[in-house]
Amino acid sequence: MNRDQFRYYDMLVHTFVVILLISNLVGQKITAVGPFRFSGAMLFFPITYIFGDVFTEVYGYGASRRAIWIGFVASALLAVMGIVTVWLPPAPGWEGQAAFAKVFNFVPRIIASSLAAFWCGEFANSFVMAKMKLLTNGRYLWTRTVGSTVAGQAVDTFVVTVLTFGGSLSVGLIANLILSGYLAKVLYEVAATPVTYWIVNTLKRREGVDVFDRDTDFNPFHAE
Repeated sequence: MNRDQFRYYDMLVHTFVVILLISNLVGQKITAVGPFRFSGAMLFFPITYIFGDVFTEVYGYGASRRAIWIGFVASALLAVMGIVTVWLPPAPGWEGQAAFAKVFNFVPRIIASSLAAFWCGEFANSFVMAKMKLLTNGRYLWTRTVGSTVAGQAVDTFVVTVLTFGGSLSVGLIANLILSGYLAKVLYEVAATPVTYWIVNTLKRREGVDVFDRDTDFNPFHAE
């Protein structure tokens, strides 16, 4: 893929990374909607899977792989900066250290959990999306967006919830978070299907590209 020929790819990657970082920062908050429990990341993180679908569907698995690694490195940098800024001694008279540490001392664990889940889930999502596009010969986009999300979010939700909250929450609440989060993310993707259709079709038309990964190396560590 020659990225220089595309007008929107880099902008989409930047937006994707910003949404990913915001999700990492707000993920500690747990809210209740009836009997269901959700983390704050539920507001934004499912959008990254929509981006993953768009990258794979329009630009191909290689473009999605590049975006995933950029997001991975950006999230790791956020974790390092969170640790460093908490460790720095507070200035005399500044009374926000305890609150700051309470938030950002937890960020590294969230980041580590989300990095593992993000890496596994996003690559699962992109792989299924690319393979289903070949199987359907580029038709029935909704089957690919939903099918890839069913696979990718199952991996992501289980890994991120267990690694983030294991040992700090009860098994019952963790199970509730996994089930609630998974169902919500899949429904999120289904509800977003019309928007995904519009974005994909618009990008294909404006970029003049529609990649099929027939000879693609699906190794996540393959360097382009």
